[in-house]
Amino acid sequence: MSSFENFPLFDIGANLTHSSFDADCEQVLADAAAVGVKQIMVTSSSINESIKAIALCAQYPQLNCTCGIHPHHANDWGPNTAAQIQQLVKQHACIKAIGETGLDFYRDICPREQQELAFIGQLQIAAQLQLPVFLHERDAFERFAPILKTYRTSLTKVVVHCFTGEKSALFAYLDMDCYIGITGWICDERRGQHLQELVKHIPSNRLLIETDAPYLLPRDLPKKIRRNEPQFLPHIASTIAHYLNIPLAALSQKTHENSRLFFNLQESASRE
Repeated sequence: MSSFENFPLFDIGANLTHSSFDADCEQVLADAAAVGVKQIMVTSSSINESIKAIALCAQYPQLNCTCGIHPHHANDWGPNTAAQIQQLVKQHACIKAIGETGLDFYRDICPREQQELAFIGQLQIAAQLQLPVFLHERDAFERFAPILKTYRTSLTKVVVHCFTGEKSALFAYLDMDCYIGITGWICDERRGQHLQELVKHIPSNRLLIETDAPYLLPRDLPKKIRRNEPQFLPHIASTIAHYLNIPLAALSQKTHENSRLFFNLQESASRE
């Protein structure tokens, strides 16, 4: 896709360790590259997924990954988990951020107290290692924001990924100098309309884009499509560019620059 020749798109969050990609990950990556998605951050949700993500990164040079414990897996957090994460980071240069970590009070799959322990523990790791943090927050702003604020000055860069919250939450995160990740939720005519206005308030140097594949398939894609993939990032980017009233090429260039800066990849062109 010629629009992305100079500034290819960067998907900052794709769950490529999900079992739905086991049989065709290579084709998924080829389809993404064919439409200009040349770099992807593989999101990890557990130690086992982190190990699987590391293996994918070793196989495909366009990939890097996060390492951490999602709030849905907070019960896995124990006395040795921090040491496991630190050891993985030490051994594997493909790990570019800590996470996905945070709080999810929408489903409450794990007890809230345990979620907070895992969240705080990973913020402490990120501060110690001076790595960016990849954050998840759903229906938990009232607890999430104060915890993040406590540690914010010790952290380097922070992204609140898959932002779907309200204006007050967005401004609070921006006040803490967070990056904001926008997904295909903005394409949802039922639930995403507020994002179509809120995205205009995100400073251009704090905007990141992602698919969250295989989740959050944009609802305005053909109904026959059943699984979200990185190849749909241009569709999401086009939607965002439309609501920002800027050329798609400009959005591509800026979010590509933002992503490389966020994950400290600006000196890593050799991995592309």
